[in-house]
This record gives sequence, structure tokens and C-alpha cells, in this order.
Amino acid sequence: MASLSLCAIVVMSLAICSAMPNPQDAGQQAEKPGQAPATYTNKYDNFDVDKVLNNGRILTSYIKCLMEEGPCTNEGRELIKYLPDALKTNCIKCTKVQKDTSEKVLKFMMSNRSADFERLSAKYDPTGEYKKNLLKLEKERDEQLKKQTQ
Repeated sequence: MASLSLCAIVVMSLAICSAMPNPQDAGQQAEKPGQAPATYTNKYDNFDVDKVLNNGRILTSYIKCLMEEGPCTNEGRELIKYLPDALKTNCIKCTKVQKDTSEKVLKFMMSNRSADFERLSAKYDPTGEYKKNLLKLEKERDEQLKKQTQ
């Protein structure tokens, strides 16, 4: 049920799909000067998330970055910078690949690194506001899938 909750935390957790609005990287033009593109950059869409998930040392480094307890890569810093927008908009600017990858990482984090998942949630969604919105969207999606299979 909570597989899509806080999808932006997953996005930022692994620096998979840097949320840096960059029209040149994403191949999209902003509608007006200074306006963000319709989606975040896709330059990390081919990132091998399994290598990170299966390497505790690397995963821990990303988590420490996001918790501001350790150094960050450039991508990690970009993600932290743009995370508020991703959370506020329920990851609406994420590409399909980014959403699918986010769901995969969330499931892994909740099953295998639940304490870290809770720490990230407490930092980036302390009131649970974004989680509620995402759970509502997930419930609607599940209902649509049920209707399609009937």
C-alpha cells in the first residue's frame, strides 16, 4: 500500500533521477524564461539502481548525504535542492522511469532498511502531509487497476 508514499524521498535517496530542472538535459523547453520544464532531467534514468540497493556501503553513503550526515555527490546536492518541489507536487514532474524506479527503491527500503526509511520520512515529511496525498493517489490507482481486471 505504501509503495508509492514519499516517492520523492526515493528519488533523492539514490540520486537516481536528479530533480534538477534542466531543459537541455531533458530535451524540453521551459514555457517561459525562468520557468521549470514539464519533467525533471532524465539524465539518470539509466542509473543501475540494483547496484546501489545491493551494496550496503554505497546505499549508506547516499542515506548519509540525504540526512546531511556525510558528503554528497553533485547529484545528491541537486536532489536535496529540488526535493521540496518534488514532494509538494507528488512527483508530478518525474518521468515514468523515475516513478517506476522510485517504487522499486521504496519497496526495498521499507523491507530492508526500514529504520533508514523512517529517518528519511521524518526529515523530509515530518507532518506526514505528503505521505497522505501519495497514499490517496495510490488508492485511486489501485481502484482503477481492479476495475480494469474485472
